[in-house]
Amino acid sequence: MKKGYWVSLYIKIDNQENLKKYAETVTPIIKKYGGVPLVRGGKYKIFEGENFTRTVIWEFPSYEKAFECHNSKEYQAGWALAKTTTLRHMQIIEGLNTE
Repeated sequence: MKKGYWVSLYIKIDNQENLKKYAETVTPIIKKYGGVPLVRGGKYKIFEGENFTRTVIWEFPSYEKAFECHNSKEYQAGWALAKTTTLRHMQIIEGLNTE
């Protein structure tokens, strides 16, 4: 089974407190769907392309589970906490089959 990944590239964060509330709210929700954080901010160096202020990557047991979590009412309610003060590029990507 191929894993699923959320890749979020944050373009602009107007309110750090809203983002913090969002993260505190959705982390247990994402983990409930099997999500494991791989990258959550941290030190970085740009070699090419745009500068994103923050990068977050979550790994899920499957591509389908990643969608299920994102589309859940509880996750969407959590995202609403930061949605109006945060601009990000977010995508769900299917991983490679390594078996």
